[in-house]
Amino acid sequence: MWLRPFTFLKKKSKYFQSRTMIDINLLRADKGGNPDLVRESQRKRGGEKAVQLVDEVIELDNNWKIARFNANELNKQINEIGKKIQPLAKAKKLDSPEALELKNQKDTLTKQQEELKLIATQKEQLLNKKLRLIGNIVHESVVDSNDEANNKIIGKWWPQGRDEDSEKEKRGKLVVDGKGVPGLYSHHEVLEKISGYDPVRGANVAGHRGYFLTGPGVDLNLALMQYGLDFLENNGYTKLWTPFFMRKEMMSKTAQLEEFDEALYNVSGEEGDEKYLIATSEQPISAFHADEWFSDASELPKKYAGTSTCFRKEAGAHGRDTWGIFRVHQFEKIEQFCLTEPEKSWDMHLEMLHVAEQFYRSLGLPYHVISIVSGALNNSAAAKYDLEAYFPFQGEYKELVSCSNCTDYQTRELEIRFGAKKMNDTTKKYVHALNCTLTATERTMCCILENYQTENGFIVPEVLRKYMNGKEFIPFKEEKKAKKEKKGSDVPKAAKKQ
Repeated sequence: MWLRPFTFLKKKSKYFQSRTMIDINLLRADKGGNPDLVRESQRKRGGEKAVQLVDEVIELDNNWKIARFNANELNKQINEIGKKIQPLAKAKKLDSPEALELKNQKDTLTKQQEELKLIATQKEQLLNKKLRLIGNIVHESVVDSNDEANNKIIGKWWPQGRDEDSEKEKRGKLVVDGKGVPGLYSHHEVLEKISGYDPVRGANVAGHRGYFLTGPGVDLNLALMQYGLDFLENNGYTKLWTPFFMRKEMMSKTAQLEEFDEALYNVSGEEGDEKYLIATSEQPISAFHADEWFSDASELPKKYAGTSTCFRKEAGAHGRDTWGIFRVHQFEKIEQFCLTEPEKSWDMHLEMLHVAEQFYRSLGLPYHVISIVSGALNNSAAAKYDLEAYFPFQGEYKELVSCSNCTDYQTRELEIRFGAKKMNDTTKKYVHALNCTLTATERTMCCILENYQTENGFIVPEVLRKYMNGKEFIPFKEEKKAKKEKKGSDVPKAAKKQ
């Protein structure tokens, strides 16, 4: 079944034409801004507390403008004194009492001006720090709610011959007390039965949620990566293999502030050379064109197929999805990342989602698409869709894809400009940036394993077979009589060396 719901996004708010990121001018009513628009967007994101942030920024902006005005006023006085000194200099009377008095006045005012400039700079830094806490303007299509239970299902697809009701009825009959049965095991049990990973030795070497992919697990992971890259290339994307770490100053321009503590691993090299491991290839790709200017529309869109290993602390995910390799600290991902003209980003948003849908249809995985409520959006996203695929053993949908339009929220910070500069331009114009997962391969593997298992093994999806030496079926291996890990343990004990 498929429901096509996306036509409502064709209508665009006037504020989404070229200034959808929090440009400080949007908070300046005297500059034609609309502070109430920002207040309403913040209310949708986090209620009255988030709205207060807008008023705090406006107050800081006013304080900065006063400090800058005071510094400029002193500059005018300094210039006036300079004009009085000039004729004395021409008359070679710089040693006269009048000239010396004027020079003393200038030196005193210059010192005061430097102090006022420092105050203005400090106020500007505080203003910008607070300004970055305000989220992108929430698109009018987004459901206004802080409860993710209100995420709106806007599309659903199931392969021919399968349907959700029948699958759940089957599960209800076969699964008792959460225990798998032949033909309906959890993904980690299927992966273990085909000897596809070793979590025991992985945890021994790497710690919590560490793992080794082995044999068929390696083959399946690499097949998904290669198929995903080819799939995007066939849809007009340019492949990019990105750096796995970024300089701190560059990461700070593209990552959410909360990610530094909750998601990002800090690494150190030479003294003073602080870096962060990437949590997604979106981060380095977003900076790929930093400080560049696309002056002509013919240069856009830029469509990239990013591939990388990703590293995440998952600090806020304790106790969630701890089975197998669904939620781990290290994984591979193929990412869609696009830069567009501001007026065309909403069409691109739908296009990227469509590409992701076609990818999962080609794999034969049932899924639905949900529109994320306003209160669950990250700061950079104006709107976001998740594609959640169905896991038969668990009897529920789980996120495999996140697809966001960040408009110019990221590109403003990275100074990725758009359009030819015109004489009367008073504001800068930036390209829009969008990101959409194609596949986090280990997580996609989990879904494939549950959907393609049989009582005796695992059927390789047809589109992946050419990347796996033509293998069509991987049989279960006989269980070893090794000492079993205690049930419920999140980090298994190390296996004995063989």
